Amino acid sequence: MKKEGKLGKSHMKKGVYILPNLFTSANLIFGFYSILYSIRGAVVEASFFVLISIVLDSLDGRIARMTNSVSKFGIEYDSLSDLVAFGVAPAVLIYLWSLSSFGKWGSVTACLFVLCGALRLARFNIQIGIVESKVFKGLAIPAAAAVIVTGILLYEDKVGKGPYPHILVLAAVVILSLLMVSNVKYYSFKNLNYFARKPFMSFLVIVLALLIVVAEPQVMLFTVMTGYALSGPAWFLLRLVKRHRRPATEAQGT
Repeated sequence: MKKEGKLGKSHMKKGVYILPNLFTSANLIFGFYSILYSIRGAVVEASFFVLISIVLDSLDGRIARMTNSVSKFGIEYDSLSDLVAFGVAPAVLIYLWSLSSFGKWGSVTACLFVLCGALRLARFNIQIGIVESKVFKGLAIPAAAAVIVTGILLYEDKVGKGPYPHILVLAAVVILSLLMVSNVKYYSFKNLNYFARKPFMSFLVIVLALLIVVAEPQVMLFTVMTGYALSGPAWFLLRLVKRHRRPATEAQGT
């Protein structure tokens, strides 16, 4: 018993890393505030809070790796925060904005999004170090949340204000949910070195993309996030076509 007590104390003395976990906490806080604003009917503000959470989520892991402060506590805390900010918050937002008009099916669809998001995070955690880092297996939950909130921002800016009870919204949420738990592979962008020298044209393309984002942020963000969500199935179909063409080519060669 004394030995166990000493072990417990030694673990407690190690504490937690402050800086990366502050970013993770901010991610969770903005996700919670998104839920509050969704309940109040302020869907634009709620959507922006989710986008801020996405930025914070992209920073906490990088800061942990740069400062050599990666820990099991941080990984678990990050997943719990992600579930709130990118699972529960977008589900509540899209339910109150659109899915509630479909009755029980709207409730089931919103719940499906949260469930698949939780499964996606759990699967990701146990596959760290097993699956190659340059790809994700299944659509990442922040990307799925981004499609939802950028779609709402685009509608509110270009089409009209208020709820949008359309069957396409329900179908889109179901598809995003299934993509999260699928085996479809997505490029992770983790192997990009932003500090290395790049061709001048690459720099020019990035600058032009930023200018378009500034000019039409809602259109550009929705286009980019939807394009990324569709890139996985497109990549999968392309590999499938190549796989079927290969035996035919080999047969012609013989």
